[in-house]
Amino acid sequence: MIENIKAKIKDWAGAAQQRAAWQQQGQKVVFTNGCFDLLHYGHIHYLAQARELGDALIIGLNAADSVRRLKGPNRPINDETTRLWQMAALQFVDLVVPFEEDTPAALIELLKPDVLVKGGDYAINSIVGADTVLQNGGEVRVLPYIEGYSTTSLEEKIRNRS
Repeated sequence: MIENIKAKIKDWAGAAQQRAAWQQQGQKVVFTNGCFDLLHYGHIHYLAQARELGDALIIGLNAADSVRRLKGPNRPINDETTRLWQMAALQFVDLVVPFEEDTPAALIELLKPDVLVKGGDYAINSIVGADTVLQNGGEVRVLPYIEGYSTTSLEEKIRNRS
């Protein structure tokens, strides 16, 4: 099992190779991204729904410095290795790729997924990478946000108990 989990974690070159292999096999590739700091029901539900949109699910995972810039100095709560392994351990996740940038635009440009997915109340034209995916004949989907589940609310709950 350990080797199976490790095999799902790739650098950009490895991810591009795997994407090309899936493309040659005619598989529909779905991409989403996030910090996935404290894994919770909202994440699990969202990622499982995303995977149902295709044959393979790639997760672009914000690296630690990227999370800090986006979420503040107290984040991430879980280190990068833990977050990578948590994502890769999920049966419906096929590949996990860390990225250092504040957005996954360059990674999306490299991988050119067939489906780009975000959760919440995004407008498609505000989703990073949507233009790339649409220009390449793909689709962009917004999945519903599940109220009451967020890493920020979990962080607040933990801090208020101590």
